[in-house]
Amino acid sequence: MFISLWEFFYGHFFRFWMKWLLRQMTGKCELQRIFDTYVGAQRTHRIENSLTYSKNKVLQKATRVVEDEVDKCVEGIMKEKNINPEKDVSFKICMRACLLQIAGYKQLFLDVESVRKRPYDSDNAQHEKLLLKLWNLLMPTKKLKARISKQWADIGFQGDDPKTDFRGMGILGLINLVYFSENYTSEAHQILSRSNHPKLGYSYAIVGINLTEMAYSLLKSEALKFHLYNFVPGMPTLEHFHQFYCYLVYEFDKFWFEEEPESIMYFNLYREKFHEKIKGLLMDCNAALTLKI
Repeated sequence: MFISLWEFFYGHFFRFWMKWLLRQMTGKCELQRIFDTYVGAQRTHRIENSLTYSKNKVLQKATRVVEDEVDKCVEGIMKEKNINPEKDVSFKICMRACLLQIAGYKQLFLDVESVRKRPYDSDNAQHEKLLLKLWNLLMPTKKLKARISKQWADIGFQGDDPKTDFRGMGILGLINLVYFSENYTSEAHQILSRSNHPKLGYSYAIVGINLTEMAYSLLKSEALKFHLYNFVPGMPTLEHFHQFYCYLVYEFDKFWFEEEPESIMYFNLYREKFHEKIKGLLMDCNAALTLKI
């Protein structure tokens, strides 16, 4: 109740008069002051909030701009705020960079969602090729005897046909598994080997798909904003999402063995504990969770 009242008064009264007072004192609008004071994710985050809570329709719409309209949008903001490009030469460059990050985050979620919604199709030659590529990357010295085989359990799938394990995350789960195995092959082999530990073992592929869901949910909840605003100077892409997934896979394996669960039956408990740890790290405005080997 108290928080809601504070947000109402802040948004409708206090914020307006504070902005007016600071403009009189500094001769600069809130957007300019943010650029003068902050860098990295803090800058983009504060610019995004300033635009979102603005009463000016042009500024509000800026948070929903698409890449092709960014330059036009920046010009519109400068016109609305009476910013002289000759007196403030950096404003246009800084605002363009922030809007690209803001627009890029929204577009990245749409792109990830589009891939996630695409189910694995065993009649799709590209899907089948990708699945076999995963096997060859993880088991280069062991030939797969048949497409439907108990051998899939060797890399952590539940049944004889892996397609049933991709139901939750669609083809996105497979793409992530292949990306990690292809770009961090040595680490993938190491983690696969550790996943076969007699006491602390876990299903490599199933956990990998589970971590795809974690990466997806963090993106959807906007928890990845600080990370991506710090890590990517322009528009984030699927490549950056895959890289964050790789970070989760590597860090989860370390976390699992450090925690030493009594049994795989406690997986959900430790998975949630790891999830909370990652969310805590992502709340840091300086967060940039990249895989360092």
